[in-house]
Amino acid sequence: MAYHASAQTGTLQTRWAKDAKAAATPLPEYPRPQMMRSAWMNLNGAWQYALVPNSQTGAPAAYAGNIQVPYPVESQLSGVNKTVGKDQAVWYKRTFTLPTAFKKKNVLLHFGAVDWQADVYINGRHAGTHKGGYDPFTFDITGLLKKSGAQEITVRVWDPTDDGPQPRGKQVKKPEGIWYTPVTGIWQTVWLEPVAPTYIASLKPVPDIDKQDLQLTVNAPNLLPGDVIKVTALDNGQQVAAQTSANGNALTLHIPDAKLWSPEHPYLYNLQVAITRKGKVVDEVKSYFAMRKISIAPDDKGIQRMLLNNKFVFQFGPLDQGWWPDGLYTAPTDAALLYDLTQTKAMGFNMIRKHVKVEPARWYRYADSLGILVWQDMPSGDLGNHWENRPGVLGRATDRNRDANSESIYRTEWKAIMDALQPFPCIVVWVPFNEAWGQFKTAEITKWTMEHDPSRLVNSASGGNFYPVGHIIDLHAYPDPAMPHPDLFGKDRALVLGEYGGLGLPLTGHTWQQKDNWGYRTFKNADDLFDTYKHYCERLQKLKEAGLSAAVYTQTTDVEMEVNGLMTYDREITKVPAGKLKSVNGPLTTEE
Repeated sequence: MAYHASAQTGTLQTRWAKDAKAAATPLPEYPRPQMMRSAWMNLNGAWQYALVPNSQTGAPAAYAGNIQVPYPVESQLSGVNKTVGKDQAVWYKRTFTLPTAFKKKNVLLHFGAVDWQADVYINGRHAGTHKGGYDPFTFDITGLLKKSGAQEITVRVWDPTDDGPQPRGKQVKKPEGIWYTPVTGIWQTVWLEPVAPTYIASLKPVPDIDKQDLQLTVNAPNLLPGDVIKVTALDNGQQVAAQTSANGNALTLHIPDAKLWSPEHPYLYNLQVAITRKGKVVDEVKSYFAMRKISIAPDDKGIQRMLLNNKFVFQFGPLDQGWWPDGLYTAPTDAALLYDLTQTKAMGFNMIRKHVKVEPARWYRYADSLGILVWQDMPSGDLGNHWENRPGVLGRATDRNRDANSESIYRTEWKAIMDALQPFPCIVVWVPFNEAWGQFKTAEITKWTMEHDPSRLVNSASGGNFYPVGHIIDLHAYPDPAMPHPDLFGKDRALVLGEYGGLGLPLTGHTWQQKDNWGYRTFKNADDLFDTYKHYCERLQKLKEAGLSAAVYTQTTDVEMEVNGLMTYDREITKVPAGKLKSVNGPLTTEE
């Protein structure tokens, strides 16, 4: 890895910044597309904020001004654009009045994500504490609400960034090289939802294309004797399967002549789930699912290959950091969130590796709809051990010696992330570790991940440190592509190139800073860059024939001082036209 001078906060913005600033309610779209109800209330928009010493536990006597939720405190779009750090906490406050649709209902308060520790208060009373910057969480605030009138919500957030052991991805207090600006506080949608005391809390769909079945677990608290859960699968509005249950545990829906989901044919079935009591609907949600399978199996040479729906499909896509110059972790608008995905698809890629970050649920819904395979990283944290980037080398790699608190934080958040993202069929690979960043107990964590979700593949450590565990062995090679030798490593695990490329092209007026930008290899014009990119694709074709199952190019966009993106950080320029990229990417990803 390369490291350069520290970055300063930039003023670069995307075309969507003006829409975000003009919106009365930023990001107004429904935030949970995998399980939808008609009644809800968005709490995004202007809140009050204050920065106080972390030693101060009580709410501030006065607030400093307004912050636009859900943009992080350090971002331009928040209107604050200030560093917080481990020695300060940020307080948020706003009021709301419940709509009439919420009357005589339990009220759930949802947070898409808050980085890192959040203490939530309703009308001055503590609703709960959540630790974890990447997973959604919910509090039932019914008992804390006033009978009528304005209700007050306050949130205290503390985030130590790289001064703590918690998952934080690429965030550091002193950005440089591949490390970026800290993100503190609320960074995904905050919203309210009215539900009955008995309601559908979550859905877990698991397809089995070989049996043409869908296993569905419905988590429904407070079911009463005699309650019935009814599940209906729909194909273009026509019922194809239905099932009922008294407890929601593992209903089986048979899907005859199932239409399989793939990047070329991303077919989604609709799903309706309802709880009835004495013939009356108590709760109902709308969802969706896909029939698809991810697995590995040996080819005719005995080399393990990654299979989609029992067929080999070469998976090829960019390393996607998910950062924005104006919103940092938070896309300025929903249109911006979608843009990166549609551009990736237009470039001829069929996969994205979501790198040490988790996106809002709508991002995965779009990937499901567009037909983009996703490898999901666990955000890294608690770094400090030694990385050996070569497989088969003894004596250099070390595990991170985490204390009990650090290990508990990791396990709790990784499980919460997997559970929250489980319904999205686009996700085909879980990646617990990257380049040894905080890597520990690799065999144990890999086995646990595999057992927690046996329906997906597990890439135990992208780029190392390497252990003989999981479904995949993943090499990082910059700038030109390479692969683990199939004769040495291909009999037990699929062989992938988890990172390569990093071809840099800084474009004046579209960079985070004016100088000291970098890529793994820097070019002066797009034509020369494309010639090298095309050569790399030709090399990938040979590696594919030799046994390579997947490759990940660094990267989707420039990020802060990194200029090795296929698009500029502000998304204004695609450095090589998407159609030109597709002409060389497409032959690698065409489904046979």
